[in-house]
Amino acid sequence: GSGLHGWGFSVERFAKIYAAKMGVDQDKMMKRLWGDSFFHTEKKIWTNVMQPEGCAEPLPRAFCQFIMTPITQLMNAVVHNEREKFTKMMTTLGISIKGEEKALQGKALMKRIMQIWLNAADTLLAMIVTKLPSPKQAQKYRVENLYDGPMDDEAANAIRACDSEGPLMMYISKMVPTNDKGRFYAFGRVFSGTVSTGQKVRIQGPHYKPGDSTDLNIKNIQRTVLMMGRTTEQISDVPCGNTVALVGVDQYLLKSGTITTIETAHNIADMKYSVSPVVKVAVKVKDGKDLPRLVEGLKKLSKSDPLVVCTTEESGEHVIAGCGELHVEICLKDLREEYAQCDFTVSDPVVSYRETVTAISNQTCLAKSPNKHNRIYMVAEPLDDEVADRMEKGPLGPKADPKERARVLREDYKWDDSHARKIWCWGPETEGPNVIVDDTTAIQYLLEIKEHVNSAFQWATKEGPLCEENMRGIRFNLTDVTLHADAIHRGAGQIMPPTRRCCFAAELTGQPTLQEPVFLVEIVCPQNAASGVYSCLNMRRGCVFEENQREGTPLVQMKAHLPVGESFGFVAALRQQTSGQAFPQCVFDHWESMPGDPLTPGKMMDLVLGVRKRKNIKVELPALSDYLDTL
Repeated sequence: GSGLHGWGFSVERFAKIYAAKMGVDQDKMMKRLWGDSFFHTEKKIWTNVMQPEGCAEPLPRAFCQFIMTPITQLMNAVVHNEREKFTKMMTTLGISIKGEEKALQGKALMKRIMQIWLNAADTLLAMIVTKLPSPKQAQKYRVENLYDGPMDDEAANAIRACDSEGPLMMYISKMVPTNDKGRFYAFGRVFSGTVSTGQKVRIQGPHYKPGDSTDLNIKNIQRTVLMMGRTTEQISDVPCGNTVALVGVDQYLLKSGTITTIETAHNIADMKYSVSPVVKVAVKVKDGKDLPRLVEGLKKLSKSDPLVVCTTEESGEHVIAGCGELHVEICLKDLREEYAQCDFTVSDPVVSYRETVTAISNQTCLAKSPNKHNRIYMVAEPLDDEVADRMEKGPLGPKADPKERARVLREDYKWDDSHARKIWCWGPETEGPNVIVDDTTAIQYLLEIKEHVNSAFQWATKEGPLCEENMRGIRFNLTDVTLHADAIHRGAGQIMPPTRRCCFAAELTGQPTLQEPVFLVEIVCPQNAASGVYSCLNMRRGCVFEENQREGTPLVQMKAHLPVGESFGFVAALRQQTSGQAFPQCVFDHWESMPGDPLTPGKMMDLVLGVRKRKNIKVELPALSDYLDTL
């Protein structure tokens, strides 16, 4: 089919036509129309041999003979304006065009005829109906991926049963802007029970934990609405298995969340994206009085796009982070024309980096509390790349089963058993790829300071010492702690600052470096344009690691890694080098440590100082003595 021209077909569609014509069963006909099946017109028999005995020429495949030939004949007749031929074919196929459509000619007429005969929307809908399992069947086996809580509690059983009379479980996946400025429909899917207008529900945000009241609102649903393409239809209630939009929920949820009537329910699992927002631009209004509109617009943009991250830096800059140059461009267009409706200037795109260590700290770092009565000793060491990846994706993250996680770390990554069981916290945002591990022995009052250490660790991993970027792939081992005997002298104010300073010192003594994001680029181009692709990638620190010839075509498919920092303007440069013959597609793939030492003068140090300058922080690297105390 053709998405551009709006037509498409399935074998089933043609099988129906020919089954009625030949008086055969439709399922049998479908098998005949796909694969090595040939129809002998003279003998009126089916065969699976291309050139049976007594046949002068090889027979065409059934798919070509009965499906492709009629389509190409009709299209050629229309394009070449053979009116008699295509009028006759249209009468046979039962296609009729009305009024103004009769005046169309050439490509436009061909497009219209194909849309009437083989409508893409009908074909797609038929495929969805026949091929996808119903929610009642699918939720039985999908509940393990859908639900975050135990698999035998009330909510999990409700999702499994998919019963419209049961308790309500619903997931809000995105916010859709309404005609009413600044308000959104909360669009999502009902997995269990029935959602109705005026119903009192629990609105659980992504940070909600059962038994806690953070990120929880108990409110009534104002209206339930069916989304019909671009129009909406009000409706009193919607049973499970359907999608629905809710009015009045957008003020309690940012992007996604769970709506339920069960008090013990955990959240429905958040959607995982394979990309992360690594390209940032700063926006600034041209006219000062438009600032409130820009701030309001950024809030709306953040709500409507699940991947974009809008933040305000300490320097007062408004930063938009997206997944690539194109994504950021579309976000800015939406912001300018729809959400903020004001004029603003945009800085050049910049890339976010991650701070990491490449070796174990060369000394045990010590930091003292402000009152000098508490001491914290720490060592940093690099985490395996694979471990950091699996922490980000979840299997080794805070939500994984502790016993299973400890087993994997012990057996696959050679962690000590006591360390694998004594991970205190992940960071930043409690689920990042950095951990703090309790490596102490017999310390009195240790658990009393655990919360304070964890809070300081979140703060430290969110803004590292080199250039206030997130840390990644660092394991901090808490080796020893000396605490004051009196509880009042070891509160949060005495424990958090030294823990943060100790994390920084441990990083700076472990051969720190930056990690940059890397795109996976897939490029399709003719063989003769490959040299242009290689030279374009080499100029931008890219490297091709796979090259495959597409069978039966002169095209080559290449896979390459390209640093995100070098990707700005890459598409345009590639088109120029290959005179428009190469088609690249970029997706975020992984983080890669950059060569060089940021603590000695050179390219790496210039990069770190450049980031510091952009963030309006002191343009010199911090000295180790700023964070490290002596006994």
